[in-house]
Amino acid sequence: MNVLAVDDEIKILEVISAFLNHKGMQVLTAQNGTEALKLFETQQIDFVLLDLMLPDISGEEICRRIRKKSDVPVIMLTAKSQETDMLNGLGIGADDYIRKPFSLKELYMRMQTILRRIEKTYHIRKVGELSIDFQKCRLCKNDSEILLTASEWKLLSVLVENAGIVLSREQLISGAFGMDFEAYDRAVDTHIKNLRKKIEADSRNPVYIRTVHGLGYKFEVKS
Repeated sequence: MNVLAVDDEIKILEVISAFLNHKGMQVLTAQNGTEALKLFETQQIDFVLLDLMLPDISGEEICRRIRKKSDVPVIMLTAKSQETDMLNGLGIGADDYIRKPFSLKELYMRMQTILRRIEKTYHIRKVGELSIDFQKCRLCKNDSEILLTASEWKLLSVLVENAGIVLSREQLISGAFGMDFEAYDRAVDTHIKNLRKKIEADSRNPVYIRTVHGLGYKFEVKS
């Protein structure tokens, strides 16, 4: 597992690296947001430990940028103690929030808790010609990778999780984006259309994402 640790304090990075290396993890380190985003773009990152108070780009902004592209687990590390700071961090997509100073054993325990939850919830699904890795947000068709937007990933996740079940547009919006997300039914149609172009051999005659007229969509594979 590749862990990206981001903190402007070199001593913290050194301690985290030594501890996680001992646990069998590979740790990449960054002391500012620019370096962190560069590493995230160029390396295979499986977990992010992210300090909120960085010299150039805030941890919150880095988390937002990561969440636009990936569902990789993120634990925020911070000296901030206000509940509003914690809720804000979780609200923009962090999986957990730990205050400094922290125990390395507690950090590792929280990482393992998140990983167990991910392994239980998300796994690689092989459907027809598709191989879908929800943990790493990686979709392949006949061994060729297909790139999806964040919205397409969210919709595909809901469809696959409910394979064989007809979902209305309202159910798709709620499942993929949340009850409070404001979206028009036609926006869902547009995302479905784009998904079909990427995964179907013939988007006009889809095999995976089928339209059930008057009701919605369902994910299936004909045998």
